[in-house]
Parts: sequence; C-alpha cells; structure tokens
Amino acid sequence: MPDRFLYIQIRLPMNLIQAYERVKIFLLGRDRNPLDKQVFHQLSLVAFLAWVGLGADGLSSVCYGPEEAFRALGGHGYLGVLIGFATAVTIFIIGLSYSQVIELFPSGGGGYVAASKLLSPFAGVVSGCALLIDYVLTIAISIASGADALFSFLPADWLSGKMSVVVVCVTVLTVLNLRGVKESVAPLVPLFLLFVLTHVFAIFYAFYLRGDQLGALTHQAVADVGQLRGQIGTAGLLLLLLHAYSMGAGTYTGLEAVSNALPILREPKVHTARVTMRYMMISLAFIALGLLTAYFLCGVTPASGKTLNAVLMERLTATWASTPARAFIFVTLFTEAAILFIAAQTGFLGGPRVLANMALDRWVPSLFATLSDHLVTRNGVLLMSSAALAVLWFTGGNVRVLVVLYSINVFITFALSQLGMLRHWWQTRRQNPVWRRKLAMSAVGLLVTVFILVTVTVTKFYEGGWITLTVTGVLIGITYLIRGYYRATYRHLERLNDLVEVANASLAEAPPAPVATGFCDPKDKTAVLLVNGFNGLGLHTLFAILRLFGQTFHNFIFVQVGIIDVGNFKGTQEVERLQGSVTDDLEQYVRYARSQGLCAESVGSVSQDVAEEIETLAPQIVRRFPNAVFFGGQLVFPEENLFARWFYNFIIFSIQRRLHLMGIPFIVLPIRIK
Repeated sequence: MPDRFLYIQIRLPMNLIQAYERVKIFLLGRDRNPLDKQVFHQLSLVAFLAWVGLGADGLSSVCYGPEEAFRALGGHGYLGVLIGFATAVTIFIIGLSYSQVIELFPSGGGGYVAASKLLSPFAGVVSGCALLIDYVLTIAISIASGADALFSFLPADWLSGKMSVVVVCVTVLTVLNLRGVKESVAPLVPLFLLFVLTHVFAIFYAFYLRGDQLGALTHQAVADVGQLRGQIGTAGLLLLLLHAYSMGAGTYTGLEAVSNALPILREPKVHTARVTMRYMMISLAFIALGLLTAYFLCGVTPASGKTLNAVLMERLTATWASTPARAFIFVTLFTEAAILFIAAQTGFLGGPRVLANMALDRWVPSLFATLSDHLVTRNGVLLMSSAALAVLWFTGGNVRVLVVLYSINVFITFALSQLGMLRHWWQTRRQNPVWRRKLAMSAVGLLVTVFILVTVTVTKFYEGGWITLTVTGVLIGITYLIRGYYRATYRHLERLNDLVEVANASLAEAPPAPVATGFCDPKDKTAVLLVNGFNGLGLHTLFAILRLFGQTFHNFIFVQVGIIDVGNFKGTQEVERLQGSVTDDLEQYVRYARSQGLCAESVGSVSQDVAEEIETLAPQIVRRFPNAVFFGGQLVFPEENLFARWFYNFIIFSIQRRLHLMGIPFIVLPIRIK
C-alpha cells in the first residue's frame, strides 16, 4: 500500500507535466534551437511579410483617420482633399527621414537608439517611454476599431458583446506572438491583401463613377472655401484645417516600426527595411488620400451607427444588384475589421523590441531582454498585452477617446530622432560628401514632426491628451528609479571586481603548479562552480569554498552558460562571439585555479534558458565526477524588496531546486551587498 501510494504521488505530477508540454506545443509550437545556423533565416521576415506585420498599423489608420479628419471639418468635407494631400506629403517625409535612421543604425533600435546615441541618455529614455505608450495604444485602438468595424454590420443588440470580442482578440494575438514572429504574421497575409485590393478598387471605382464631375466639384469647392474664409477669416480657416489634420493625419503612424524591428528582417537587413518602408509609404499615402478624395467625390456624410467607409461603400454600390452589393460591402468591412486586428501586430512586434533595448541599458528590468524557448521576447509580449487590456477596460474600448490619447507620443519619438539625425549630419559634415542633402532631409523631417507634435498636443491636450503625457512622464520617472537602483548595486559590486585585479596579478607573477598539466581524478571530491563571466562574483564564490571547506575538494569544475538574449541574438556571428567569450572566461578561471595548485577543468555552453541548460549539463558532469557538489553564489541584499525580486531573478534558486529533484547536491553561497 505505501509503495502504491508513493507511485501515485510521483506519477500524477509526471502526467500533469506531460499534459502541460502537449498543450504548450499545440499552442506555441516546438522549442527552437538558437544554435541552429538556419534559425535566423527561419525566423526573419522578407520585405513583403514585414509590410504585412509592420505596415498594417499605418494602413489600419485609414479605417478611422480619414473619418476623424472628415468629422472634424464639420460640414466642410470639401477641405478633406487638402488634408489628404498634406497627409501624403507627411507620410513620405517621415518615411524618408526614417530611412536615414535605418542606414545609420542597421542593428535596429529606431527612435530610442537614435535619440540615446545621437542626443543623450535622457532623450533616449524619453523617446523609449513615449514609444512604449504609443505601442500600447496602437494595440488598444486597433482592437477597439476592429471591433467597431465588425459590429457595424451586425445587429445592434449584439454590441454588448464588444468587450468580450476585444479580450478574445488580444488573447489570440498574444498566443500568436508567443509562437514566433513569422508565425504571428503569415496567417494574416490573405486578409491583409484582401483589404488592400478592396480599398484600392473602391478608390478607383469612385473616380470612375464621379470622375466626370471632378471639374465642377473642384470649382464649387474653391467657391465654398472662399465663402468659408469670408465667414471665419483666414486664421479661423487655418485653425479648422489644423484641427482636422491633427485628428486625422496624426494617426498615420507605424513607419517608425521598421527601424525598431531591423533584427527580425531578412538579410541584407538594411535593403529589406528600405523595401518595406517603400511599400508602407506608397500604400498608406495612396489609400489615405484616395479615401478622403472619394468622400468628397461621392458626397459622403456621417450616418448614425456606421463608419464613413461603410457609407462610402453603400454609395458606390447603390446601383448594383442587392446580392453583389451586400457581398462587396460585407467583404470590405470585414477586411477593415481584420486589418485593424492585424495592426495590433505592430505594437506586439515593436513594443517588446523597445523594452528589450531599454532593458539592455538597464532602464527597465533585464528580464525584458530575455528570450523564451521559441526565441521571442515573451515578457515584453505579455506586458504589452496586459497594458493594452487595461487601457481598453479603462476607456471602455471607445475609439473616439483612444484617438485623443493616441499619436502624441509617436511624434515625440519622431521629433527626437530627427533632431539627433540633424545633429549627427552636422557633426560629421567633413567626413560625408553628401551631408547637405541628408541634413536638409533631417531638417525637413524635424520641422514637420515638431509642427505635428505641437499641433496635436495643443488640440488634444484638454480633450484628454494630458493623460497620455502624464502617464509618459510617470513612466520616465519609474525608469530613472530603476536605472538608479541598478547603478547603486553596480557600485557595490565594483568592490568585488577588485578580486579580478588580484587574480590577474597572481596569474602574471606565479607560474602554474605542476598539477595544472594533469587531468582531474574523477574519484576525488569535486566542487562544481556556476559562474557568469570572469568577475568578482565568481572569484568570491571560489574563495568562499576554499575558506569554508578547506582541503575537502581536490577538483574544481567551472561551468558557465552564456545567455542568448536580444542583445546578441542578431545573427550567427553574434552567437559565435558569445561562445568565444564564454570559452575565454572559463580559461581564465582554469588558469587561475591551476596557478594556485588546484586541479581545474571547465564546461561551457550558451542558451537562452540558463536553468534548463544547467539541468542538461549537470547529469553529464555527475556521471564523470560522481562525488561532485554544485555551488553557486547569490547576491544578498540588506532588505529584500520588490526591486530586488524583479531586477535580480534569483535564478540560482531555480537551478538548486531542479538539481535537488535530480538528487544532485547544490549549495548556495551568500554574497552580501552592503
């Protein structure tokens, strides 16, 4: 009976683990090997797929941007064509300006890296925080607008289920992005193409139906502009245009995502990014201008419970037979809902990438730079998803409210990146023969983005824009607290690094002991030290073992697992460089230990999951050295607080638990931080 009870106790967790693994594989797919030389090719996006995954944000703006601009014009829809031309010019200016950012920073990072490197760390963190808020709002407004488009052709009684649909959509997109970048984009291609085709057809068809009236309509529009100017004055007319422009054109964002996402693009990355940017600029400018012009040609006016695009499609198909008309309207509106959901991909792709870059600079916890088993920034994806759901709940998924909150922040990043580029071209003018052309491009980009930023901020501030700016300011303050905490900890750790100088001096002065040339006896007591670079932490652990256990251990095995994260997962060469760094660090440990008369060897590896890799290596080491005891050092803080738990993941305790379950002894040695 006791044996059977014990069997049940052990068998049940194993069944649960197996079930969990099956569900995990079903939802997320099989784990990826970061050492596979083909993995970068398998994960990367060609220009077409990048256009789908990154360009959907900009293209989705045509589902609500033209409408917001048109509504802001009141009854003066004929001014929408001017807004359309201004929008198209803006798109090309921003796109060409960001092409220069792509050239200068081929490793990616976009506005955050450009502002950090070319201006200052403060400008960088402002740009990064602004982008993070913008990407959260991108997900929120895309999902909410998609739900509105979906429910616009469903019975009004069903509207109460909108938030349920929103939650389901965010959850599905989260799971897709946890599977991988390409896996999250490829299924969306047919819907994306169908959206482009239906809207391009609608624009050309509007010109076909009303093209013969274009001259008369233009003449009437000029007369109406003159009459309006006489009523409200030139200043009033300009303010009306600026307000409409800020409500509509200010939402056409997404172009910056290409420069952020360079690491996930197919080689040659810069060429792929340029082609992607070209696709995005042309498609976005054409459809945005085309829809605003179609509104004007077809005399579209707002209708209760319908989007302007829905009204436009009804006008275009008014003379069709009922069945094809309904089918076309349904397909068009369905693709609008789909493209809006797809647009959230930009937030899921760009947001975690910005978080990872900021984590590498220690503005946010380092856990946001780690990669999952599927080689995606899982923590960043989950944070963006959670934040978007919170925003949707807070605003009730109201697109009109979200549009007010949206687009301010992205132009903060635009302006800072262009200011940095302007400064760069001026400082390097002697080395660059075409600096004048590049400087002029950056200057125009800066003027346009600053103008839009000021206009959008002023017009939206009291309508709710102040909320976005306040949240961004709070986030900047939090990042400075995090950075300060890291710096304070590193100052304490610098004392431990004095041990490195002592060790290097010892290596330079003392010849190796005779035992250094021999192999360790597997039967002897063996201390296996987990280290992370040749530093004070590892040496402190070694000295602690010698002090506490004296001559107990005759063999010392140094084990290091190089962490593959966003910082080095950029290509085969970067991973090979990490492997070389691990080998060099371990050689220094072995040389130092042997110089002290100790028998030493090393085991090195690289992985995105240190605990899992140690779990694999430990049994191999124990098979060779049966009398092995594993050791690891752990930082101990005077007061264990939330910062310490988030910033230092205490992975050593996870490793200890795994090895204990395998029956392998593991001792954690404290390293006090005073």
